[in-house]
Amino acid sequence: MGKTALIVIDMINTYDHKDADSLIPAVESVLPAVTGLLERARRHDVPVIYVNDNFGEWRSHHGEILDQALAGPQSHLVEPVKPDDSSLFVVKARHSIFFETPLTYLLHEQGIDRLVLCGQVTEQCVLYSALDAHIRHLQVIVPRDAVAHIHADLADAALRMMERNMGARLCDSGELWT
Repeated sequence: MGKTALIVIDMINTYDHKDADSLIPAVESVLPAVTGLLERARRHDVPVIYVNDNFGEWRSHHGEILDQALAGPQSHLVEPVKPDDSSLFVVKARHSIFFETPLTYLLHEQGIDRLVLCGQVTEQCVLYSALDAHIRHLQVIVPRDAVAHIHADLADAALRMMERNMGARLCDSGELWT
């Protein structure tokens, strides 16, 4: 058995998009669970990998993405979860954390075969990433209280699909690295 990594999906965000009004309350509700996961993962030397949209800014890098999100009106959602100096950062352009990114190679090089997925959006990027992890024979854990949604009913269905169809383990964030 290899190592586990905490994957933080799309939490570095300006919330300047059409679904932001529906998403922000869900992000606010999961923020304590995500920050708790980050603290415990770092304390237990679990690798933390941020995989984040580039918002169509093809010349940007992770520092610029973070600076832009911290300068925005929703910086209170970004500040508590910002990467530290030991965090790894992968920029993505589409829903899955794997699509056209170097993440598969990075995980292989680090000996990581188990992913804890947290962040947003449950019924989109988290779901598609769980599927892509599953087809890569990676184990997936999804803490229900650490993933934000736009549509609660779709998020519930997505979590059931991850568990049933992809063999993901669903849990509460407090069960991890206690």
